[in-house]
Amino acid sequence: MLNFCTLFDSNYLSRGLELFESLKKNTTNFHLYVVAFDDACYDYLINLKKKELTAISLSDFEDEKLKQVKLGRTSAEYCWTCTPSIILYCIEIFQLPSCTYVDADMIFYEDPQILFDELTDKSIMISEHRYTRDYDVSATHGIYCVQFMYFKNDQNGLNALTWWRDRCIEWCFAYLEDGKFGDQKYLDDWQKRFPGVQVMQNPGGGLAPWNIQQYLIEDKNGKIFITDNQNGIRLPLIFFHFHGLKFFTDEKVACCAALYELDKNVKKILYFPYIRLLLNTGDQIVRSGFKLNPQGARQHSPGSGQVLLEYIKNVIFLMLKGRLPLFKKSLFMIRLHNHIYKLSRIK
Repeated sequence: MLNFCTLFDSNYLSRGLELFESLKKNTTNFHLYVVAFDDACYDYLINLKKKELTAISLSDFEDEKLKQVKLGRTSAEYCWTCTPSIILYCIEIFQLPSCTYVDADMIFYEDPQILFDELTDKSIMISEHRYTRDYDVSATHGIYCVQFMYFKNDQNGLNALTWWRDRCIEWCFAYLEDGKFGDQKYLDDWQKRFPGVQVMQNPGGGLAPWNIQQYLIEDKNGKIFITDNQNGIRLPLIFFHFHGLKFFTDEKVACCAALYELDKNVKKILYFPYIRLLLNTGDQIVRSGFKLNPQGARQHSPGSGQVLLEYIKNVIFLMLKGRLPLFKKSLFMIRLHNHIYKLSRIK
């Protein structure tokens, strides 16, 4: 049995359900534990009555230590704070032999067992950001990404997990301070700090907008492959992390932040099909009587001028950090960085 856990609220309901459906499609023996961060989300998940899904209310999950720091953190910071606690909660309450945290805004394209086969006798698995050079902020924001975190219910796994939980309760904010950033900078030295740590090796796991530029994406009869631009190695895509995808109230959607370069093939094969899935799932949720927006749309989309300004600010920041070359042709090709589309074009 592969045990997974995640967290989301009503704003990510459609994304969380598509994560679940992708697991159901690609692996037969799994269970997903979801800590629902609002009552509407919890009630909806409970009413689904899916045997492979267990919904956990926020009131059941939160302990006193978490409640004490909650008011001093933003919603995003509190979610980050809770991540190790959710894994530990699931292992302890449901007596799981192991549990893997996955972000709600990712989906699987292949059986994740491929990744777990790397573990052999290891107790922990973490995954690198594998940044494309232009976007590499690992020195400040972390080498590893809290997107896929496996812990075995043994001494090595629990020692690392409880240490991480304690650190996140002490400090977990969306800014840099004393070598810390959010929940993920804590992972940088884990291979030295803790025994039994495996860094995910399969490049098919952990594809995201900050590293997809390194690969050619192909759809072969419904099976998606990635080919490394440097060594030509071709492998199946296992999961993609749709970080930064955002819906707007004026019937538009942004695939990701303007900083990241996405070619039309990536959008056609990965982003547009995923957005269509979210739209279809969102429609089903609304038809069931759900009162909130399951896509999390809260504001109008930014104009082209705002997108360009934000892009320029990010480029200048990375140039000053020495990450971006001053003369790179694609930097001036704004179409590779404007990722906002009308939903009618994607439907």
